[in-house]
Amino acid sequence: MIISRTPYRISFFGGGSDYPAWYHKEEGAVLSAAIDKYCYITCRYLPPFFAEKHRIVWSHIEIVQTISEILHPSIREGLVHLGFDDTRGVEIHHQGDLPARSGIGSSSSFSVGLIKALTALKGQMISKQDLALKALDLEQNILKENVGSQDQVAAAYGGLNVIRFHNSGGIQVEPLSIPHARVRELEGNLLMLYTGTSRLGGEIAGKVIAKLGDKAQEVRQLREMVKTGAEILMGSSSLDAFGELLHEAWMIKRGMADGITNSDVDHIYKTALAHGALGGKLLGAGSKGFMLFYIPSEKQKHITQTMSRFLWVPVSFDWEGSTTIYYDVP
Repeated sequence: MIISRTPYRISFFGGGSDYPAWYHKEEGAVLSAAIDKYCYITCRYLPPFFAEKHRIVWSHIEIVQTISEILHPSIREGLVHLGFDDTRGVEIHHQGDLPARSGIGSSSSFSVGLIKALTALKGQMISKQDLALKALDLEQNILKENVGSQDQVAAAYGGLNVIRFHNSGGIQVEPLSIPHARVRELEGNLLMLYTGTSRLGGEIAGKVIAKLGDKAQEVRQLREMVKTGAEILMGSSSLDAFGELLHEAWMIKRGMADGITNSDVDHIYKTALAHGALGGKLLGAGSKGFMLFYIPSEKQKHITQTMSRFLWVPVSFDWEGSTTIYYDVP
């Protein structure tokens, strides 16, 4: 049996420039962090004593005789892509600390964790770079999904990084060198607020991709904020400037396409600012999901009490990336 553990992520700056449609023409860059909330994938070869060949457990329970019958697209195509067939049955279970379709890169964390677990089941090691690239290939080329390239990299690598996307298709990960105490201060000033899940992520992402040419100046602004944000984090001045930069970025991002924001999100954001938040953003493509806020720690009790009808989640970073936490293959 194999169990992989893969972090979800929060993205600060540069979103939009990580779409291949953008960075194959211009350079892309994002500043993001993996967080200590995880997707777990358990898999094993199913013993031959059972009537079924394959058993897949996610929000549904699938019991099928052939891989081609599996409904879950990432699992079905992932098994084929990695060379599995119906000679030996497999059992795969998915569990997550946070809900899917909530803006924290859950689908990409699932893809990364699935590939990590299945390659381990085959007795193979895989590097972080190859893991990210295989997940990108699965989502973008095989499943043809409207996804960028930052989530897979953040999930595979972990940490707090600037991720660069080159015209050639190459991807470069640059971990930020920040004193431990400053990292803890940043974590202490970040809170996520849960607004619910959305099935519109791919649809909204498609709208953003279609408008990349028209919104080129905005994408370049968001990309330049990656450098500014990294300089703030690696400097010694107040981290509050990071929160204020988040606000500037959200004011740009919310106008990138219809559906990124709505009246509910706008009301939550304005209320949070009125009670002490310096900046924030809706994570993911838009519409719903988790909102990330920078709130100085001394003001957090007031704001969470004032907005107590929402679920607030503290933020801590993950530094390992996708990893195998249990390995036992006979």
